[in-house]
Amino acid sequence: MENNGVNITVRKDGRYMGKFIVGYDDKGKAQYQYVYGKTYTEAESKVLIGQEIASRYLTIRYITVGKVYAEWLNAVVNRVKESTLANYKAKFEKHILPIFGDVPCADLSAGRINEYINKKLADGLSASYVRDIITVFKALLSYAQDEYGFKLSLKNVTLPKVEKKQIARIDDTEQKRLIDYLKANMSLTAFGILLSLCMGLRIGEICGLKWEDVDFRHKILHIRRTVQRITSANGNRKTKIVISAPKSASSFRDIAIPDFLMEYFIMFRDEADHYILSGVDKPVEPRTMQYRYKRILKSAEIKNHNFHKLRHTFATNCAEHGFDVKTLSAVLGHSSVNLTLNRYVHPDVVYQRRMINSICRQL
Repeated sequence: MENNGVNITVRKDGRYMGKFIVGYDDKGKAQYQYVYGKTYTEAESKVLIGQEIASRYLTIRYITVGKVYAEWLNAVVNRVKESTLANYKAKFEKHILPIFGDVPCADLSAGRINEYINKKLADGLSASYVRDIITVFKALLSYAQDEYGFKLSLKNVTLPKVEKKQIARIDDTEQKRLIDYLKANMSLTAFGILLSLCMGLRIGEICGLKWEDVDFRHKILHIRRTVQRITSANGNRKTKIVISAPKSASSFRDIAIPDFLMEYFIMFRDEADHYILSGVDKPVEPRTMQYRYKRILKSAEIKNHNFHKLRHTFATNCAEHGFDVKTLSAVLGHSSVNLTLNRYVHPDVVYQRRMINSICRQL
């Protein structure tokens, strides 16, 4: 007998038997659960209850990573910066969805994810980048578990170990050559380079500086924005420039301007709403600043290196001259002193010898 889609039959022993689908095997064949009742009504009631439970189980059981991804994006879009959202989307759409998009979340396991991690490393991705991919993947899976109530055991996912690379600062000879060259060929670009080497600013922060950020009376520079090029949100892989708040809350900061740099602030002073590097109401983008810096290094006959090395050199110089690390952390805009110590402050052997000799002379 079938009533309203409920399949119930009468057995030879007089009992009523109902059945409902609880899942599908690997070949897509339906798997059934059977229930029994002394009356038709009892069997029907058990089938209806079972169908409701099974329906929720199947919904959870077969919800895919791709479906959760769309939901998760809507959940995080209003609580992260546009650049952060673009970073999430790039990692998912390039690395995660092509492999796991159609996979039910419930089918994921530590073994499967570890296999994926090893494949990415074998493809040549850095351990640091693979860690970042898995971190955002786990954030999505955490959302899926909270939203749908299933449990995944991912404690055995092994993130690749990142080897810390010692970033050598620009040596003293090349620092002097660079500063001499910049002073002899002073321009807004040269001025921006000095801001990083002598104040530790990030390239995006330098590009985002406006003249209204300079307190000429108290010789203070206010860091209030950053400039970045990010992937557009419409999925066409085009990029765009965004002007936003600095990297984190601690990156909002005020920095004392050195006296010798103050001379250049006065010399180049412009309209309050103009960007310092461009001299107009539109910023120079970081990529352009990088290109200009490379040309200056070549002209000054200095070994090629990344613009960020200026910031690292500033931090190391400060540490080597006894700058207290807590204050240095605030100048750099770090969220913790440990970040400053671990990432930038790597005094060299010359400095170590000088400090040890200084102590020994007092004995």
